[in-house]
Amino acid sequence: MGSLNIENVTKSFGQVEVLKGIDLEVSDGEFVVFVGPSGCGKSTLLRVIAGLEDPTSGKVLIDGTNVTSTPPAKRGIAMVFQTYALYPHLSVRDNMGLGLKQAGTPAAEIDKRIAAASAMLSLEPYLKRRPAELSGGQRQRVAIGRAVVREPKLFLFDEPLSNLDAALRVNTRLEIAQLHRRLKATMVYVTHDQVEAMTLADKIVVLNAGNIEQVGAPMELYNSPANEFVAGFIGSPKMNFIEGARLGESVKTIGVRPEHISVDAHKGDWKGTVVHAEHLGADTNLYLDCEKAGLITVRIFGIYNAEPGAVLYATPQPDRIYRFDADGRALG
Repeated sequence: MGSLNIENVTKSFGQVEVLKGIDLEVSDGEFVVFVGPSGCGKSTLLRVIAGLEDPTSGKVLIDGTNVTSTPPAKRGIAMVFQTYALYPHLSVRDNMGLGLKQAGTPAAEIDKRIAAASAMLSLEPYLKRRPAELSGGQRQRVAIGRAVVREPKLFLFDEPLSNLDAALRVNTRLEIAQLHRRLKATMVYVTHDQVEAMTLADKIVVLNAGNIEQVGAPMELYNSPANEFVAGFIGSPKMNFIEGARLGESVKTIGVRPEHISVDAHKGDWKGTVVHAEHLGADTNLYLDCEKAGLITVRIFGIYNAEPGAVLYATPQPDRIYRFDADGRALG
């Protein structure tokens, strides 16, 4: 119903190569998240899949059919944008059904699909309202509903939660996850937020400077990053990197996640001074300036009282230390 294959896709804008030979397989029903920093090529790749950008070279196949030269409207895809892209003069009902109406879908079928989608997304009370009468979260649900009624082979999401506040992001993220389970549809989702990637994805694609650094399940990337870039991008707070702390001939850098470091007031591997403490309630992030390791972050579960200037000793868990060579590749 909705498999996706990307074969050696490149994209250049003038002399700037934005995508550098992307190969990727997405299975039917998978929820795949493209994640990476600004400028890594993730939105460009999504637009190539949608047909909004032509690749410089390579192929895009949906359900085994080469759609590289097929117009977006005929690819069997539906896209949800960051900006909602709703018509302000139309009601919620008309916004959701406009694409079907333009495609010549019978009115009874349009009503049936709108009723099903609005029930799924709790939009029934708002069908007669216009976008200006809705909250940001409600508008995003309308945009998602407009995609759902099209019954596409492939859903594409381009940073759909970026314009929402923190509480709405959590709620809408949950709604998208539930929607995926109900529809069992193939979804490709772009975000710069690794928390969104970790909580939504069946499979994460980490992009950097137009290349795929690693593809895998969220916990696979967390536990077994292929290189220093993935190790630093996946996980919050980010992994600590200590240069020159060689634990073997080929090791240039070691990495330790903040949650894999313990602290003690009297003894430990790295003597440090507390620079700052973030008290988050459920846990505490300590920033320590250590003599041997430099500035590191330590995550302590629960409340830990430490004043700036206090001396503490940090000790990493020996079996949770990551090792990287001079090229940033992970060592076994």
